[in-house]
Amino acid sequence: MTRDDREAVRDLHTRLGEDGYRSRFFGSGPRLAEDYVRHLATSDGTIALLAERDGGAVALGTAEPLGPDTAEVAFVVALPARGLGLGSLLLEHLAAAARRRGITRFTADVLSTNTEMLAVLADAGFAETSRNERGTVVLSLDIDLVLEALAAADAKERTAQAESLRPLLRPRSVAVAGVRSDGTGVGAAILRSIVAGSFDGAATVIDPSRTTIAGVPVWRTFADAPDPVDLAVVAVPAAAVLGVLTDAAAAGIRAAVVVSSGFEELGPDGRHLQREILDLARRASMRIVGPNCLGLLSQGPDVHLDATFGDEVPRGGGIAVASQSGGVGITLLDVAHDLDLGLRYFVSLGDKVDVSSNDLLAAWTDEEDVSAALLYLESFGNPLKFARVARTFARRKPLLAVVGGRSTSGARGGASHTAAATTPAAYVGALFAAAGVIPCSSAEEMAGAALVLTGQPRPVGRRLGILTNAGGTGVLAADTAEQLGLHVPPLSRELGRRLASVCPALAGAGNPVDAGAAATPEHLEALAAALVTSGEVDALLAVVVPTRISDGAAAVTRLLRLAGQSTPRPLIVVAMGSLWQSPRASGSVAYPSVEMALRSIAHAAAYAAWREAPEEITPPVERDRMHRGAELVRTFSPLGADGSGRWLSAGEVGELLAPYGLAPVGKVVTGADDAVRAAEEVGWPVAVKAANAQVVHKTERGLVRLRLTDAAQVRTAVAQIDELLARDDSSVLVQPMSEGTEIALGLVRDDRFGPLVMVAAGGVHTDVWADRTFLLPPITRAAAERALRALRIFPLLAGHRDTPPADVDALTDLIVALGLLGTEVPEVAELDVNPVHVDASGCRVVDVKLQLAPARAVDAGVPRRLRDRP
Repeated sequence: MTRDDREAVRDLHTRLGEDGYRSRFFGSGPRLAEDYVRHLATSDGTIALLAERDGGAVALGTAEPLGPDTAEVAFVVALPARGLGLGSLLLEHLAAAARRRGITRFTADVLSTNTEMLAVLADAGFAETSRNERGTVVLSLDIDLVLEALAAADAKERTAQAESLRPLLRPRSVAVAGVRSDGTGVGAAILRSIVAGSFDGAATVIDPSRTTIAGVPVWRTFADAPDPVDLAVVAVPAAAVLGVLTDAAAAGIRAAVVVSSGFEELGPDGRHLQREILDLARRASMRIVGPNCLGLLSQGPDVHLDATFGDEVPRGGGIAVASQSGGVGITLLDVAHDLDLGLRYFVSLGDKVDVSSNDLLAAWTDEEDVSAALLYLESFGNPLKFARVARTFARRKPLLAVVGGRSTSGARGGASHTAAATTPAAYVGALFAAAGVIPCSSAEEMAGAALVLTGQPRPVGRRLGILTNAGGTGVLAADTAEQLGLHVPPLSRELGRRLASVCPALAGAGNPVDAGAAATPEHLEALAAALVTSGEVDALLAVVVPTRISDGAAAVTRLLRLAGQSTPRPLIVVAMGSLWQSPRASGSVAYPSVEMALRSIAHAAAYAAWREAPEEITPPVERDRMHRGAELVRTFSPLGADGSGRWLSAGEVGELLAPYGLAPVGKVVTGADDAVRAAEEVGWPVAVKAANAQVVHKTERGLVRLRLTDAAQVRTAVAQIDELLARDDSSVLVQPMSEGTEIALGLVRDDRFGPLVMVAAGGVHTDVWADRTFLLPPITRAAAERALRALRIFPLLAGHRDTPPADVDALTDLIVALGLLGTEVPEVAELDVNPVHVDASGCRVVDVKLQLAPARAVDAGVPRRLRDRP
């Protein structure tokens, strides 16, 4: 709310009526409302959010500060707008705005008869306490963004998205604007697709100069159409799009697909026009796909609409697809058609002026007709929201994604190894891992994985059986399988004898199983049946190679029929060469290549393991430590208002990181005498390092002295450091010499993704080893352990040859603590903890570089507790 909204807010209050006055002000008469509106117009401390509908104010939410961390919350909702969820929406936004000001608690006094408002406050998911005082309920809400509040907000959004996208995804009537009279162009192609696809609703064309086009009725404007239009497809030139959408909005149309190009890709003018389209969409409550997109495909029991201009249309099914690229979208449609992958939806997002992948995932999560989703993305509008929405979806059904544009170097340079190693691919990989998204590298790989994930039972492990009629093909398949993380185990003697009994001409009963070139279709089917029911493999790959001495097509048919009979383990068939062109039953799970099949099986096994893993316990945030960190950050200021920060000295680093167990060992002192005393305290031999905040790369500048064994060597080291820094009072860090496996831990913060934690092989050669993995905070113990096991050097931690195992539990604690640091102290911009020496006795932090900077945009609207939670 601004001062310009004063009259609108006054008008909102005058429409309350006596009951409304009593509920809001515990009294009667407009005088109370007038006094409050005047207060709002002049108050600088009150947070006031106004909701508008059709140009008029319909709801107001306010938070009046009562102290440094508490505010009183209140709402006014106009009678015609009640029941729309505006109170809940305003509460969520008020809480976010309040958290930005350090407010962590809301209070509210509500009449016990005001059941609607009590329900809004109770359903928000915030921890609450209440008491009843003579007909008034006094509520206190902890507005930290806990899991319950997130879940409640996300559930409401799923319902809202599904409802708002209904006319887009399941339209009963469609109108196309921009169809050329000569039948050329995108608009005419989409109209032909709609007609040829047997759309079971009403299809019309909007054109001011004609009466019919290709047998489809034509109307001058959207308002002239005799029946209400759910969806407008707009294919006019870019300059005319806004006018067409304005006419559609005036006619009450609530969804549009803009295939027209010529917007943000053409520079400032195009971006301005695109912003005007978004403004229109918001004012008119219209959902818009595009612009610059391929169109929309919807195939289900209640609608069949092909409003695209691609060549191939896959059969109907349960897969929902969203693609930010039209070209990749066409490839996906072609591959889906070739693999016989059934699609429920295909949405070409284009420039994403309004509808995004987050919106579609939210709408598809609870839709029973959707069995899986495939995404091609080139950008994340809100990565942290994507992580939440995607995780909810993936916990119910598979979600596969390809992200383009990940190969560039890190978006921001940095003095730390962590910042230098952080690329877009690192963020995307960590995001997908946290959300359970199945990462793919191409449209073909994504469609192939979706085929097995939706057409066969999920594998319960990574043991793969391989059956083929060509021995060499089986050997190569086994090699590829092992490279993809699958295991091709030897079969038991008993199973080998059983296989030999069903196929007397068996060439090899190991794994791979070689049935021989002359194996009959009946033999291959019997062998496959024995393998998938043996309990010795978690999935079976059957590869059929065409030969002149056997009926390969019949073998493929029999294997596919067996796969469709609800086998206890997935059975995946590869029809090699000319066999791929043989007729296959609709809905069969067959692949044209061994590699595509194996990658699909590997993805299915990984997803099955993620789904079967128990929900991991998120480490709790410690409020006292968080508040202490905030106080220290203020002490270490000033931080640059332009986003620049400063590196902390060794002493400051130790003070901030000590509560997390990440402070470097040793003592920070000034002068040679104190350095000698410190060496005697920590124990000889020692290392002496410069501890100044301005010095980041100490080793390169010769500011580190190692293995000092007496006082004279320490004094010499301090003098040399003073000389190199051109001062006589340098601070130095005196540490006991340490050994162990070197690990590097790090944290870097991105404007959009938030904090990212690195776990890597450490030491001065950490960049050479390039042995690292990344995690999004907060980090569970299980996630930290998986990250360590993913390192190539993990065998050194587990105990290599005669070396005793290192204290991996202690190292896991450090990784979890580092994730909490990223969550609790958003001003940590770059952090290197390298090396950490790990051995059987525990972990010792040897060196730390830490830069503070003002909290970035991604942190500003999110609470300190569970901040940036995926």
